[in-house]
Amino acid sequence: MSKNNNSGLFMVGVVLGSMVGTVTGLLLAPRSGKETRRIIKKSADALPEMAEDLSTTVQLQADRLSESAQKNWDGTLTRLKEAIAAGIEASQLENPPVDSPRDITPQTNSSNNN
Repeated sequence: MSKNNNSGLFMVGVVLGSMVGTVTGLLLAPRSGKETRRIIKKSADALPEMAEDLSTTVQLQADRLSESAQKNWDGTLTRLKEAIAAGIEASQLENPPVDSPRDITPQTNSSNNN
């Protein structure tokens, strides 16, 4: 789970870093204004595709994370049911059910009454 999450975060970082690096490089590069504007326009035209790629990557990672969380939950639920069943079984072995009510009246010893 952690590995899938880390790879998804890495991909998001790569895409965002690429976009920021491109814009920064274009603004700081020693080119004429006309050429810089042309390159910026080209980059801006590519943004929707990059955003779609990023969206797809995030969705895939979310699906993997959801699937992993579901598997973990299923395993936890199974272990919890087993623990409850074991606890019930252990309590029944320790305290067997009573079939008939016990006589709880105090018993007196008739030989001591003399």
